[in-house]
Amino acid sequence: MPRPYDSQPNHAGSPLVVIAIGGNSLIKDREHRTVLDQYRAAGETSQQIAPIAGEGYRVLVTHGNGPQVGFILLRSELAREVLHEVPLENCVADTQGAIGYQIAQTLHNELHRLGLDKRVVSVVTQVVVDPEDPSFDHPDKPIGPFLSASQAAEHAKSNGWVVAEDAGRGWRRLVPSPQPLEIIELPTIRNLLDSGTLVVAAGGGGIPVVRRTDGSLQGRDAVIDKDAASCLLACQLGASVLIFSTSVERAARFFNTPRQMDIDRMNVTQCRKYLAEGHFLPGSMRPKIVSALAFLEAGGEKVIITRPHQLEDALHGLCGTHIMP
Repeated sequence: MPRPYDSQPNHAGSPLVVIAIGGNSLIKDREHRTVLDQYRAAGETSQQIAPIAGEGYRVLVTHGNGPQVGFILLRSELAREVLHEVPLENCVADTQGAIGYQIAQTLHNELHRLGLDKRVVSVVTQVVVDPEDPSFDHPDKPIGPFLSASQAAEHAKSNGWVVAEDAGRGWRRLVPSPQPLEIIELPTIRNLLDSGTLVVAAGGGGIPVVRRTDGSLQGRDAVIDKDAASCLLACQLGASVLIFSTSVERAARFFNTPRQMDIDRMNVTQCRKYLAEGHFLPGSMRPKIVSALAFLEAGGEKVIITRPHQLEDALHGLCGTHIMP
């Protein structure tokens, strides 16, 4: 029988690993992007996360939602003659619930399979942003599926989308992406982690909210960058390791060119140099590198970039890109 929640031992002294799962990494290709496909992808990632928890680490999982939010918005627009449209902030909340459920359930099943008596909780998370953030006037966050140039142009003309080419992978819709300032549910997340619970939080970067003058909260239509929100959580919780799970095994210089050079290890100085030289593309690896630098400068021990099915090996130094102070 599992122990009652209030009798769980305190795990506050155990090292914390924050694992940020990319929304795109839950979609393997254009032929595998249904809800069932994404559930299976979440399960494969959970197979890697559960053993990390079994080693005694506290574990916090965050996740992206760019493609998934785009799917909801597209459904809403196609059905707008029949049903009300869904505000962007609610799309973020919807994906927090759906993807959080998938990760929490598959993690529970993997922990059970390994005989580990640990709980998993998914927390709907609100994140405070500045109402004057410049991104509200200059959308730059790619969401939704990749499109051809002609498809993007048609959406821009017919639906008023702001579109842009995304790191050589196709065209995508752009929405506002303000900087995260405060995690509303931070105390609850900390208490859950300290009790030994695995936590899924800040899905899709968190639901963007602003503080009114009376202290109340109000949602805003935007999608916060998952990497930035994961970094903020990791810093405020005093995490030891921040792992970015993405669609490539390593970060690279001259990415997607004949001169591509994968990076096994780099320190902050090298990382800043490569960033200044333009090796890390916006909308792709750049947000991860910027967040990695912020985490390490705040006292973090290590940042790892790798693919979902290599998380456990990467934590043990066997693969991935490792960034250290």
